[in-house]
Amino acid sequence: MDVKTHERLEFGMVLAAAAGGLDAYTYLVHGEVFAGLQTGNFILLGIRLGQGNWDVLINYIIPIIAFFSGALIARHLQTKLINRPRLWFLIFETALLLFVGLFSPVLPHLLTNALLSIAAAMQLQAFTKLKGKPFTSLMMTGNLRNLSTNFFEGYIDHDPDKKIAFQDTLLILASFAFGALVNGFFVAYFDERTILLSLIFLGIAIFLLLKDKQAFL
Repeated sequence: MDVKTHERLEFGMVLAAAAGGLDAYTYLVHGEVFAGLQTGNFILLGIRLGQGNWDVLINYIIPIIAFFSGALIARHLQTKLINRPRLWFLIFETALLLFVGLFSPVLPHLLTNALLSIAAAMQLQAFTKLKGKPFTSLMMTGNLRNLSTNFFEGYIDHDPDKKIAFQDTLLILASFAFGALVNGFFVAYFDERTILLSLIFLGIAIFLLLKDKQAFL
């Protein structure tokens, strides 16, 4: 079966790496919040409020609202963009990361986190399949569950397709962790500029789309 470019394994891997980098960056540099992992923001919000730290309420509410708004905007654009919609989503996400990387030192944390949450939401909304199956590049809990299920069905029930699915899911998880690792390692050297490294992953994704004209459909 011919798999569309935006559903191929290598494409999912670079998206996962970019997502891991986003969350690592905002957590380490911009107030211990997550750009994509909104579950984490809800947990941290509950913890802080439970400890009586009401002054940090806005730190978590802003990215949550921004993510919601980003997903809403992306869904609206999906009804309007007829030609090359996924390419435009990647370009817009790249522009947001570039803007943050260049101006983050002078931007408020709240604005930076909001912009990156919008970028993460648009990525999640635009890319939802891997080899024809449901997929998310932002949240790894479901992927971890799939890893366990695919391992059981592949190596215990001896289903060859599930063995491949297990290997694919493992690579997605490793890519997400690698993206976080890159930002975690280089943040000591580049600080607010570290997010620019995630542009490498998005650049690869754009290149993969550009070289395959069928991916524009």
